[in-house]
Amino acid sequence: MTQRERDRLVVLKKAAKRLITRRQAATEMDVSERQVRRMLRKLKKEGDKAVLHGLRGRGSKRRFSQETREAATRVLAQEVYRGFGPTLASEYLAKKHGIEMGREAVRQLMLGAGLWRAGRQQVEQVHVWRERRSSRGELVQWDTSTHEWLEGRGERMYLIHMIDDATSELTARFVRSDSTEENMRLLGAYLEHNGRPGAFYTDKASLFRTAPKTPRDQKELARDERGPLPPTQIGRALQELGIVWIAAHSPQAKGRVERSFCTAQDRLVKGLRVAGVKTLEEANRYLEQEFLPWWNQHLTVVPANPTDAHRRLGPEHNLAASLSRVETRQVDSDYTIRLDTKIYLVAPQRPGLRGDNVRVEVRLDGSLAVRYRDQYLRIQECQPQPKGLPSSPPVAAGRRRKPPPPSAAWRQGQDGISRRGGTPLWKATEINRTRTPDVMD
Repeated sequence: MTQRERDRLVVLKKAAKRLITRRQAATEMDVSERQVRRMLRKLKKEGDKAVLHGLRGRGSKRRFSQETREAATRVLAQEVYRGFGPTLASEYLAKKHGIEMGREAVRQLMLGAGLWRAGRQQVEQVHVWRERRSSRGELVQWDTSTHEWLEGRGERMYLIHMIDDATSELTARFVRSDSTEENMRLLGAYLEHNGRPGAFYTDKASLFRTAPKTPRDQKELARDERGPLPPTQIGRALQELGIVWIAAHSPQAKGRVERSFCTAQDRLVKGLRVAGVKTLEEANRYLEQEFLPWWNQHLTVVPANPTDAHRRLGPEHNLAASLSRVETRQVDSDYTIRLDTKIYLVAPQRPGLRGDNVRVEVRLDGSLAVRYRDQYLRIQECQPQPKGLPSSPPVAAGRRRKPPPPSAAWRQGQDGISRRGGTPLWKATEINRTRTPDVMD
């Protein structure tokens, strides 16, 4: 008997002894007078049980049968469902096995079978809450997560997330490396599907920000003392597309994308396990067909402003050119440029091109494009001359090479040797210069 039921029993007994009126008893118990009369009649027949509910101790008609409970327990005891919580387990029971059980019923079932135990939620450091942006596309948070997504069943992968700050709409892809090229591929897919957002919010990784290089024996200069650093390839692409880049000073500043990784590292990992995913291609297929549709249907919110802040890609925006590795090369005197140990001949060979700089674009599809001012030039790869061979053309067989003509120094030396009238060598050796004058006769 609960304390509330004990209090009602005291009031009923007072009303039965006429110490208080039925109206007063109804006011104290917060029921009608008719209910008080009904409870007084029951008190006279059954005693103190009058304050107990009539269904106390009886089984619920909505209770699942023992066979259903045992079937659900056998399913959730399998290794693929290890670590599932009540909410996720309830969804998979209905979707995969046709067992419709509510979250609370599954929680009680898992607690009784020892398959799940509720843990205490530790309160960490509280950070200032930042209000969402008002419109979709006004700000998009962008980050990459390193995790054992396949739990050792396959290769190591990275998950790149782009989540809208106003709606929590998610765009993601699994990649083999967190490189500039892979991030540009996802950026291109996002821009083609949604358009250009107002700004991207990222961390200060080397993909987005150029780190200053300082010698060991020198002190690093302050930000206001050093000159502006050149942008990275992604930073340059965002500038060409007219998209603002904002750097977060802490992980908590971009908490929306960080919390999205917490959800993915729980639900997505378990979903990949149940689906038996072992390769990158299978993981991306599950991500696009199962996880992202579920996320964008259940975890998104309605923005405060229904206006979409995304901007269209205009004719002045060339995605293939912007989303590429851009280098600057100088054209040699023979109208060639060098890139990655290769030599390319540039055409057409116009005046003023030699010695000037051209823009070289290594695009995501592997092609190469060279632009001079506002015009793209044709290029042709040249085969370099093998090392160790003479630069002059070889002499044809059967022909002797003509010797070079004698030089003036050689002629002068020969003239001195062949000149007559001088003192013979045998006579010059007998001269004693200590006993003769300086000038010989």
